Amino acid sequence: MEADTEELARFRRQTLSCWYLTGATASGKSRIGIALARRIDAEIISLDSMTVYREMDIGTSKVMPEARLGIPHHMIDVVDPSVEYSLAQYVNAARDKIDEIQLRGKKVLFVGGTPLYLKAMLRGIFEGPAADNEFRTQLLRKVEGRPAGYLHNILKKIDAESAKRLHPNDTKRIVRALEVYELTGKPISSFQKQFDAGTDASQCHVYVLQTPRDILYTKIDKRVDRMIYDGFLDEVVYLKERKQPVSKTAKQALGYKELFDYLDSKLKYGEAVNLIKQNTRHFAKHQETWFKSLCECRFTPSEKPQFDIDGELVDDLENENTAQDENDENLEE
Repeated sequence: MEADTEELARFRRQTLSCWYLTGATASGKSRIGIALARRIDAEIISLDSMTVYREMDIGTSKVMPEARLGIPHHMIDVVDPSVEYSLAQYVNAARDKIDEIQLRGKKVLFVGGTPLYLKAMLRGIFEGPAADNEFRTQLLRKVEGRPAGYLHNILKKIDAESAKRLHPNDTKRIVRALEVYELTGKPISSFQKQFDAGTDASQCHVYVLQTPRDILYTKIDKRVDRMIYDGFLDEVVYLKERKQPVSKTAKQALGYKELFDYLDSKLKYGEAVNLIKQNTRHFAKHQETWFKSLCECRFTPSEKPQFDIDGELVDDLENENTAQDENDENLEE
């Protein structure tokens, strides 16, 4: 199943016609995004893997309706927390929203900080052939009684590039790579290469807010304290007590995982809160590394961001947002 280059080109024409505002958590994306949307006459699509879940508001720093200043927001509160929601589902739904918004004569502005979602919207994703459960079962039977690294050695012979990238213990991805080869006759790395090439930043509207590390970490700690004050723990207690259990994906969301562990007596409360701060700082560093790896990105200071709007560098967006106090902590996402 070879990736359709014509479809990939069409995908990129569609998604690169949009604007993107991203950055590390707590860099001010939500507030600046609303101001930018007002300036360019856009509607906002959330670029966040967790705001798609209903009833997960505080821990995701979701922009609530009263704070949106009349700017329509999409891809928020899409599914129940019990649902496993995939990257492919997000991309397909977001593409439909792009068409809807552009048909209304509006620009599309993605705002959020999930790096994998950003890359997928800019470059597409390789879904590959459907899973072959019979092949997988047979393959896993071969592993029984074999030395560690057996499947990895098989992969080396047919796709050395993927074998180099995957850890010998990453059985799930190794099996998928072998499966793709079995079903298509081609290594999975040959398909993935089509999605590795990016577009020069000058041809895109992809902006990354940059905040000095010490200032960012202070904002992160302050935001976690605010979330706790606003009732984050109560939100997690409610999710834990629901009749429908929270999905594995939703339960692993930053902040929620630590509080679930506290409720399961795996952590003390103070340890859980400190771990949320620590893990959020680590995630912010991870985000920054991802953004630097994408050639589509332009970097701009979060304290006074500049945007190329119709050939003019604009840096006075706060004037577009006079109804909103620039220090409103609810929008410091």
